[in-house]
Amino acid sequence: MPAVLAAAWALLAAAFLAALLLWRAPARRPGGFVSGFFQDLIRYGKTKGGCGQPPAWLRLLQVPKRWFTHFYVVSVLWNGFLLTWLFRAEFLGGSLPSWIQHVHRALGRDSQSEDTDCEHVSVLLVLLLLWLHSCRRLAECLWTSVFSNGVIHIVQYCFGLAYYIAVGSTVLCQVPTNISDGKKLSVQICWYHVVGVTMYIWASLHQHRCLVILANLRKSKSGKVVTLSHSVPLGDWFERVSCPHYFAELLIYVSMAITLGFLNVTWWCVVMYVLFNQALAAALCHEFYQKNFSSYPKHRKAFIPFVF
Repeated sequence: MPAVLAAAWALLAAAFLAALLLWRAPARRPGGFVSGFFQDLIRYGKTKGGCGQPPAWLRLLQVPKRWFTHFYVVSVLWNGFLLTWLFRAEFLGGSLPSWIQHVHRALGRDSQSEDTDCEHVSVLLVLLLLWLHSCRRLAECLWTSVFSNGVIHIVQYCFGLAYYIAVGSTVLCQVPTNISDGKKLSVQICWYHVVGVTMYIWASLHQHRCLVILANLRKSKSGKVVTLSHSVPLGDWFERVSCPHYFAELLIYVSMAITLGFLNVTWWCVVMYVLFNQALAAALCHEFYQKNFSSYPKHRKAFIPFVF
C-alpha cells in the first residue's frame, strides 16, 4: 500500500500550500481568534513578531526555538536505528524487528513488483544520507548556530519530532517487502546514485556555509557571542535569496529523489511537502527582513533564486 504513504505526504504538502496561499492573501484570512491562532501556528523565531503580541494563553503553548535541537537528536537515534537494522537485513541475512515488519508489510512496496539490487542500494543510500544530514544538523545546532530567545508553538515542536520519525520510516518502506527473506544484497551502484550523492554533498556544503554566516552575525572575530540581535546576512547564496539554507534543504531532498532513481512517487510527495513547508518559512523570513531593514537588497528573492 505505498499509495497510502504518497497520499499522506501529498495531503501534508497541500496543507502547507494552502497555508502559504492564505498568508499571501490577507483579505481571505479569517479574522479575530482564528487569525491569531493561524499566525501563531505558521510563525516561529524572529517571524513571531509579525503578528503582534499573542494572548497570555497562547504564550503558554510556546517553547524555546533552540529546542529544534531535539528534532535532530530524535532523527539521529531513530534513523540510525532503522539504518542499522536495514543494513543487517540486506547484508548479513538478518531480519527487521517484528513490529517494523508489520508496518513495512502494510505500507511497503509490494514484493511482487519488479525488484532489483539497485533499488535496495538506493534505499540504503538515502537512509544513510538522511542520517548523515541529521548528524550534521545536530552538530550545527550544538556548536555552530547561535539561538536567540525566539519561540515555536508546541504544535510545531511535536510535529517536528513526528516528522523525522515519519520521514525515515517512509524511506524504509520503499524497500520491497521481501527484504526479510534472507537473501543477501549484491551491491550495484547506478549512475543516478552518483548524481544524487554529488548533489547532496554540494547542497549540504552550501547549507553549512549559510548557517555559519548566520551564526557569525552574532559572534566576534574571536568566535565569542556578542549579540542576539538580527542583521542582514551577506555572502554565498545569501546574495540571491533571503533563506538559502531553506533552499539547500529542498535541494537535499531532491538529491534523495534522484538517488532513488527519479521515479519514486512517494518520495516526490515528500519533496513537495518540503517545498511548500520551506517556502512558507522563507516567505515569512523575507517579510521580516524587508520590514526591519530599510536598505535590504531589492533583488533578493525569498526562497528560490530568480523565482520566489
